[in-house]
Amino acid sequence: MNYLRLGVNIDHVATLRNARGGAYPDPLRAALLAEAAGADGITAHLREDRRHIRDTDITALMNGLTRPLNFEMAATAEMQAIALRHRPHAVCIVPERREERTTEGGLDVAGDIARLADFIAPLREAGCRVSMFIGHDPRQIEASAEIGAAVVELHTGAYCDFHAEGHFSAREAELDGLRQGAVLADSLGLEVHAGHGLNFETVGPVAAIPEVRELNIGHFLIGESVFIGLGPAIAEMRRRMDAARA
Repeated sequence: MNYLRLGVNIDHVATLRNARGGAYPDPLRAALLAEAAGADGITAHLREDRRHIRDTDITALMNGLTRPLNFEMAATAEMQAIALRHRPHAVCIVPERREERTTEGGLDVAGDIARLADFIAPLREAGCRVSMFIGHDPRQIEASAEIGAAVVELHTGAYCDFHAEGHFSAREAELDGLRQGAVLADSLGLEVHAGHGLNFETVGPVAAIPEVRELNIGHFLIGESVFIGLGPAIAEMRRRMDAARA
């Protein structure tokens, strides 16, 4: 199968930093360690409330990384302006609600086609690869292709939640939905990524989906790094991804 890329999300290094204020731990330092450990790219989500990543972090990442930055953001005028100023390699449009702990579910592209098509047009013209963070609903995949996105990132949160809760029949149904969604997206010319909630136990079946080209994993890797270090956590994730791919 084709090589499966690993994008490491460093948001929760910033969460830890912000718990005490100050500058430590530094998300850029974590990103550079991730690169050295084998990450193919770095993901950072600049939320409207700046609860973890800050504007200065995006500047530091753009100036310091040697691998591509995947800039996650809501579809707002403020975030569009920031993305156009920095012109990261990739921009992933995600749903965002102030009251949520983390991104819950995928973006409703099908219900907002005209606005999102207009919103991503300048980003595409600036050279950013635009990704839509969505569920595996065929309507959302088809709408993402219709508006001109280059990539869809399939939300794996429900699959991971069903696994953690022991609902194995529901987990397998969700995994089958992800497989079918990946096939459809690939057939429409979209590059397929996946992510949200993946860990050592759940990554294998998603990594084995042939059409998936990239996984974006963050919270688990940062949490696991407390126990074994960031480099070893990434190396073990990379090993499991490669084993599933083989």
